[in-house]
Amino acid sequence: MSRHQGIGMTSQRTRERLAARLGDAGIRDVRVLDVMRRVPRHLFVDEALATRAYEDTALPIGYGQTISQPYTVARMTEVLMEVEPKKVLEVGSGCGYQSAVLAHLVAEVYSVERIQALVRRARESLSELRINNVRLRHGDGYAGWPVHAPYDAILVAAAPTEVPPALLEQLADGGRLVIPTGNGREQRLICITREGNICHERELEPVSFVPLTAGVER
Repeated sequence: MSRHQGIGMTSQRTRERLAARLGDAGIRDVRVLDVMRRVPRHLFVDEALATRAYEDTALPIGYGQTISQPYTVARMTEVLMEVEPKKVLEVGSGCGYQSAVLAHLVAEVYSVERIQALVRRARESLSELRINNVRLRHGDGYAGWPVHAPYDAILVAAAPTEVPPALLEQLADGGRLVIPTGNGREQRLICITREGNICHERELEPVSFVPLTAGVER
């Protein structure tokens, strides 16, 4: 029996209900809603939490990290998709769920994760789903992944106190960066759009993310 197969028969129905709730919550991009129906979130959480995989809540994935709330994944993805990106950098791969969502919508996903065990886990889950347009790297998210820059869009799944300058440098002209910033409960999700050497910032909504930590962990 494959991993979490026991709930596989019901997961499609629960994903349909999740997508409907996301639509009711304000997600309007039909492409994003379709992907939220298709990606099996239960494969990205521990088996003990698999029955909670389609609740609209963040769940622990170990190492002090979480898999983001489905609404937050959908909202950040929807904002990125407004610029029709082809190449996206993700900072904070975690278990790989957000990577999988992006992989269904854009041609190339480059994802950086500081915790080596999570890189291995994400790689295994993406391989199981036969997703082959995500490249994972064990590295410091503050530094991004400059060798593949510039990126049409950058999504950051952990909160720094300030936007890392390296990420702005790796953003293409006309590109978009979606990132949570702040400390503790005082976090806000912001969208930064680059036009030449000018960056325009707008606040989206309050959020709660784990902090973005510099360095790597083996």
